[in-house]
Amino acid sequence: MSDIKYLPGKEPHPRERRLIFKNIDRDGWDTSIACYLGDGGYEQLKAALGMEPNAITEEVKKSGLRGRGGAGFPTGIKWGFIPPNNTKPVYLICNCDESEPGTFKDRYIVHQDPHQLIEGMVISAYAVGAHTAYIYMREEFPEAAQIMEQAIAEAREKNFVGKNILGSGFDLEIYVHRGAGAYICGEETGLIESLEGKRPYPRIKPPYFPAALGLYMAPTIVNNVESLCHVKHIIAMGGDTYASLGVPRNTGTRILCVSGDVKKPGYYEVEVGKITMGELLNDICGGPKDGRTFRAVIPGGSSAKIMKCDESYTINNPDGTKRELTFYDIPMDFDTIAACGSMAGSGGVIVMDDSRKISWVLNNLNHFYAHESCGQCTPCREGSMWMRKISDRIVSGRATPEDVQTLEDVAYQIDGRTVCAFGEASSWPVEAIIDKFRDELVAETSEDNEYLSAEAKQQLQYISQ
Repeated sequence: MSDIKYLPGKEPHPRERRLIFKNIDRDGWDTSIACYLGDGGYEQLKAALGMEPNAITEEVKKSGLRGRGGAGFPTGIKWGFIPPNNTKPVYLICNCDESEPGTFKDRYIVHQDPHQLIEGMVISAYAVGAHTAYIYMREEFPEAAQIMEQAIAEAREKNFVGKNILGSGFDLEIYVHRGAGAYICGEETGLIESLEGKRPYPRIKPPYFPAALGLYMAPTIVNNVESLCHVKHIIAMGGDTYASLGVPRNTGTRILCVSGDVKKPGYYEVEVGKITMGELLNDICGGPKDGRTFRAVIPGGSSAKIMKCDESYTINNPDGTKRELTFYDIPMDFDTIAACGSMAGSGGVIVMDDSRKISWVLNNLNHFYAHESCGQCTPCREGSMWMRKISDRIVSGRATPEDVQTLEDVAYQIDGRTVCAFGEASSWPVEAIIDKFRDELVAETSEDNEYLSAEAKQQLQYISQ
């Protein structure tokens, strides 16, 4: 990458290791297929079509690639879940919904390097035996949809998509399907329901694991944009070499989206686990704003549990011993962040300094999740609304101390009681914020709140009748 020039002010940080974002903000780069081919594009597709499909899956398994959409599930293992005796069509879906607050990586790929995604999708479809693929794209990406449509048309003209791709006998059609702007469509079964033209109510798993019963009740592989792009690079360097990037069980690179109270917010592609939280925030992102100090971080998108910057953790090592970590010592990998009580999620790192009022943060998140609940499950539909109303009272100074406990109780009544993980997504931030900032929230309440006292009396009178 030393010979690649980037636009002024857009140069990668020295700690970055760019694979997926190699062409993002690159000087002289455009989205045309001519530009992509001039840089060696589609060479990995040509190589992959000369391999057996199972051999590609094995390379992906050896690479250790974990899904970059949030769950971090091993991609090759997911591909292997397609029933061996399957007689139905197999579908591949690219999840380009990217609706997790704090996450903004996939849109750069589809805006600036669409052919990388197409190449990764064609290789992946060949590996899993899919002849139809969909890019499910959120409605808020109108320009990206046009770019992708143009790129697919260009790829079809060059026989990288369509019938008998490059004379291999393999057929694949790729379609762009635009969603209607619903957070729940980022959940793979909700996405599938939407793609079928129905209300995006997530399905119960089991039995509706997409690899067995997905789109039109046929085997379906759903992968994130970034995950599919990695497949091209795994073919280029081989699974073992790819696995040498990052750390064990957390291989390759991933894109971290840093927003909030840092001097240099933005996107950074780094080897997984090779930098710590402190190195990310202080070295790569330039530290806190002048006169401020870091207070808390949400490490994996808004549904991840908040972490305080003055915390320390005791976690288990693989050999059974224990180690002590401060917040700033935490490696940016899936397993360590999970061991510290949160999750790496989609890579959306949301930073808050000492100017942020935690009750406002809590209320902001509650408003989002109350708005985005699909309404299928009663605990989530009703509970997310109750959490929003209670946090409204806290930020407006109309709450009593008991409201904080009630808010926590509601969150735990949602957690684990819904069809999909949206229930946890809405409740985990509340549980973590109350656990770590309870005293601050209670300090904003009053035992003598006349409004709530009158309301409470009215409710008690109604109940007694």
